[in-house]
Amino acid sequence: MSTLVIVESPTKARTIRNFLPSTYRVEASMGHVRDLPSSAEEIPEAVKGEKWAQLGVNVEADFEPLYVIPKDKKKIVKELKDALKDATELILATDEDREGESISWHLLQILKPKVPIKRMVFHEITREAIRDALTHCRDIDNRVVQAQETRRILDRLVGYTLSPLLWKKIAWGLSAGRVQSVAVRLLVRRERERRAFRQGSYWDLKALLEKGKISFDAKLVTVGNVKVANGSDFDENTGQIIAGRRVLLLNEEQARALLSRIQNKPWTVTNLEERPVTRKPSPPFTTSTLQQEANRKLRLGARETMRIAQGLYERGFITYMRTDSVHLSEQAIEAARSCVQELYGSEYLSPQPRKYTTKSKGAQEAHEAIRPAGSTFRTPQQTGLDGIDFRLYDLIWKRTVASQMADSRQTHVTVLTQVEDAGFRSSGKRIDFPGFLRAYVEGSDDPNAALEDQEVILPALKVGDKPNCKDLEAVGHETQPPARYTEASLVKMLESEGVGRPSTYASIIGTIVDRGYAKLIANALIPTFTAFAVTTLLETHFPDLVDTGFTSRMEQTLDEIATGEAKWLPYLQKFYTGETGLATQVKEQESQIDAKVARTVVLENISAKVCIGKFGAYLESESEEGLVKASIPQDLTPADLDPEQVEFLLKQKTEGPEKLGLHPETGEPIYVLIGSYGPYVQLGEVSETNKKPKRASLPKGTDKDSVTLDMAVSLLTLPRLLGTHPETGAKVQANLGMYGPYVVHDQGKVGKDYRSIKPPDDVLTIGLDRALELLSQPKAARGRSKSATPLKELGAHPESGELINVYDGRYGPYVKHGDINASLSKDESVENFTLQRALELLATKEAAGGGKSSSKSKKSTKTVAAKSETATEKTAAKKTTAKKTTTAAKKTTTKKAATATATKKKTT
Repeated sequence: MSTLVIVESPTKARTIRNFLPSTYRVEASMGHVRDLPSSAEEIPEAVKGEKWAQLGVNVEADFEPLYVIPKDKKKIVKELKDALKDATELILATDEDREGESISWHLLQILKPKVPIKRMVFHEITREAIRDALTHCRDIDNRVVQAQETRRILDRLVGYTLSPLLWKKIAWGLSAGRVQSVAVRLLVRRERERRAFRQGSYWDLKALLEKGKISFDAKLVTVGNVKVANGSDFDENTGQIIAGRRVLLLNEEQARALLSRIQNKPWTVTNLEERPVTRKPSPPFTTSTLQQEANRKLRLGARETMRIAQGLYERGFITYMRTDSVHLSEQAIEAARSCVQELYGSEYLSPQPRKYTTKSKGAQEAHEAIRPAGSTFRTPQQTGLDGIDFRLYDLIWKRTVASQMADSRQTHVTVLTQVEDAGFRSSGKRIDFPGFLRAYVEGSDDPNAALEDQEVILPALKVGDKPNCKDLEAVGHETQPPARYTEASLVKMLESEGVGRPSTYASIIGTIVDRGYAKLIANALIPTFTAFAVTTLLETHFPDLVDTGFTSRMEQTLDEIATGEAKWLPYLQKFYTGETGLATQVKEQESQIDAKVARTVVLENISAKVCIGKFGAYLESESEEGLVKASIPQDLTPADLDPEQVEFLLKQKTEGPEKLGLHPETGEPIYVLIGSYGPYVQLGEVSETNKKPKRASLPKGTDKDSVTLDMAVSLLTLPRLLGTHPETGAKVQANLGMYGPYVVHDQGKVGKDYRSIKPPDDVLTIGLDRALELLSQPKAARGRSKSATPLKELGAHPESGELINVYDGRYGPYVKHGDINASLSKDESVENFTLQRALELLATKEAAGGGKSSSKSKKSTKTVAAKSETATEKTAAKKTTAKKTTTAAKKTTTKKAATATATKKKTT
């Protein structure tokens, strides 16, 4: 007797294999094995002539989905069918969530097993959990499958119906998405707020006082019993004090006059207040809170966080990482309390076990929070993990253990001091008992807030004391515009608004960046001009689709379908084909949308029009000579575009570039210009005989107004030949690139070896000796150069003849062949790693579409329609999206007769 167990990934398969008897064979489906067609070539010939075929959903026959097996999955399906021939039992052990349930259902429809079938679920991959799951198998939950299919169809209908409209009215290749477009609108609204923001300025005084040789700060809060204005008193839209506020606004002159008046006058403590504060630990991680905290503390993007967490889960280190729940099992609570007892002592245990409940009605993924796996928690040091894997596990371990620790007890102290008629305030904090802070402190979205909870000690003071003033200064302030969203704060906002589900946030953010709707700069998500144009069109003509309330209600309905409280077919019919359905709206609105208006972004205080073109955003303005167009630099954001920049860009077009002077050797003029990629200097003018004059970008952070003739001449010498490498005889150069200045050892066909130039070294002055010193240093982890030294050389690939080597990467050792990289598992040592094992790993990765060459991101213009956000979720989150079959006997699709029949069809 043999049992075939099917999971999603090879890593998960390897881990589970260790916990099952030898009669069990574990294979991986590599995610979903079927999906809606993503291109015209995937549509079966039998239905290519149908109008609905491009959607991949038969909207004329009860929204029957058209499922196909992608070309890269046909080999896997065949292997699974072959494995099933030798099995006497089939166990579907995919993840316990909507995606996992859907994958199992799809496998059932494709494999059509004639042997007994079981559905095995678990939320951690440990020996105990797998053995327990084997004894508690169940059937596939058809309601969950139906809810996932509805979500998949809904996303396809939105994406494939609206995206072609955006192509026609704004620009080719744009996409809309059910959740993606709402998230983009949030970014655009914040950027509009930043544009509307008006800066206000105010002054106050800051004092350094001393009592008993202990110094402490004091800030001016009142003058003559009137509150002194601070940032919270300003109206963001006017830059003035909010109407009705009774505050004193000090300017620099008044602040300095007050300083002179109270200088050297006696200070007196007038009031002292101590307030006890108790802080409780945060609940264990859910998917969204893990993404937020990993972004704040580890600077990981949501997509990268989920990728690392998935690896930890599949190798048995943590429980399932897609969950809305903060609940901990009794086993987990006991394990966490045991850690507290052993590491910190009984006084740090909470008096009673803390039990957390999930408030969200939609919480329906895994049944536990994200925590260390097992009945006992391995400390981070005991795991053998390193690098970013170690740091993320450490975060999860600390958060889980801290959740069972005692409260932190603190005393907040406020001291008021008076000097003449000026009142000052000092704030202190005393930690009486650290409690859970010994293990974990939650991060903050406030960039000015410290991650660690620190004491602020004030001296022992009492009313009437007279501290000494050691220093007194006048300080000017300017109010700041609303902060842009980070990945953490956007995830927090989406969750609070009930938009999307935590398991999709990583792919949503990834889609926004990948599709050019936002740039991720210094951890901030900055919307592009294209995002403004698309959002304006959708707000004007399809307001519901970008309304957070509407989208949240849609999510609730999808959750109700999963629990049987709502019917899927009537909902889809009303949403898409009803009188106010999406298809009807698009048909009615298309003729009313003026493409020229749709491509134009209206910005306050900007006289010129901002338009979206084939190659990005540009300015358009009428002049005496006619219509003038000028490209907008790609690094210039909508919130930062001001009238002065507009004037310069247009003037550069009409009057020509600004001339710095003449080159001392050639006599040619040198100009400073701004192009699509920012400011640069140019030698000579563009002409018939000089179509491509020499150009050089300005170093990052260099303002165009600060460029001198000498600097420009030096920049135009780039790339600088520094000399030849003493070992290879190849040239060594210094130059400026996309990521800043660098030196390069150029060996032609052998390859190029790069190193960044960091201050105090300068690309314009660095010499050969220093360049050789930089090149001799190990390459930074960011890149994986062909010239990197392998940890182990394995030999040549039997087919291509290319060398296969093991390298040290950011996430541990990996094997590389051409464009395909495959990580070694944690239990595999580099020393014992063989060529045969490398070929197995590489084959598995290639079958999953792991190499660059297998990427399908670049589709031809014959692509049926723009990919919806769910299609991106497939590749970004875990390469799994809801996919189901048409149960055709001889034809590709059949019509669903009725909802009852459809439900019956899904019975397994």
